[in-house]
Amino acid sequence: MARVLGIDPGVSETGWAVLESAGTGGRLVDAGLIKTSPRTPLPERLQLIFKGLKDVISNHAPESVAVEEMFFLQIAHTVRATLQARGVVLLAIAESGLEVAEYNPRQVKSALTGSGTAAKAQMQKMTQTALGLKEPLRPDDVADAAAIALCHLRAGRVKGLKVLDRVGGGR
Repeated sequence: MARVLGIDPGVSETGWAVLESAGTGGRLVDAGLIKTSPRTPLPERLQLIFKGLKDVISNHAPESVAVEEMFFLQIAHTVRATLQARGVVLLAIAESGLEVAEYNPRQVKSALTGSGTAAKAQMQKMTQTALGLKEPLRPDDVADAAAIALCHLRAGRVKGLKVLDRVGGGR
């Protein structure tokens, strides 16, 4: 059984979800948010994200990690801070000696719904169904992290996982 940590990086909220492979879907082990305050200086916020992720990795021992790629953002200062948070996420993963895979939002949407342009509500419903949850995951950053981890499981890029589905179809 493969264990994957999915991460949706953000400077205010970094969503994370730990899944284990289960049949054609996954089983949610744990999920949460690493939150930082806008009133805290950026270096301290980045340190909180780093320490928080190191704790998640230590507590859950994933075999691999899947991180959302930055696709595009509108506001320059948001782009800069988010990219810095993403860099800290990648550093925490590298320091833990784990493999990392990166998926852009279109790949994640396509893996879960068959359409790279799926709406947020459709993504949440598909994630809920694939994980056998009674309610959708909340907030969005946690749901996105779970979707990224599911995409990774379906891509068959996890050590020890028999490939059932691959992103883009085929074997």
